[in-house]
Amino acid sequence: MAEYDRMNDLELVNLIKSGNKRAFAQIYDRYFGVLYLHAYRQLRDKDEAKDLLQDLFSYLWSHRESLSPSSNFSHYLYMSVRNRVLNILAHKYVEDKFLLSLSHTGSRAEAVTDHRARERQLAVIIEQEIQLLPPKMREVFELSRKANLSHKEIAVRLGLSEQSVRSHVKGALRLLRSRLGLWVYLCMIAGAIAGAN
Repeated sequence: MAEYDRMNDLELVNLIKSGNKRAFAQIYDRYFGVLYLHAYRQLRDKDEAKDLLQDLFSYLWSHRESLSPSSNFSHYLYMSVRNRVLNILAHKYVEDKFLLSLSHTGSRAEAVTDHRARERQLAVIIEQEIQLLPPKMREVFELSRKANLSHKEIAVRLGLSEQSVRSHVKGALRLLRSRLGLWVYLCMIAGAIAGAN
């Protein structure tokens, strides 16, 4: 290897182009250390820096025939490392943004799923409380809130006076409010929460 030590980069590159492995080993030994430090300073990851250099030298060997000999081969190597570092950093940036968007999407999806689960639980609780109402009151209330019938329609269907229907609905709401709490009661009045279907 002594004769290769004395060769300049241009001479070594010309030999590499013709498939000379010893010339390639000389370039590798000459530049690996400084290029590794250059990559590591940017990436702050030893394994990533080593992988980058291994990929670069593998690429150089597999594309040796298309190498353009230059008096400034070291500049070519530094620029190759720089470009690869930039590609890695750009990929990480895109990946981080993608993962962040997934994380946010996941959080929103979990929040929606959690909200729907709680809404279903609440609907079940409301339905249980409705079933505990006195029979006639429950029947009137269900026709009012589930079938969306008017007081007049309920009165005709059940053979009751409209005043009686109104009293049953008010009584049901009063009982449900006392059992379920004001917030649930208001939601139910507003129609935001329907009974379990």
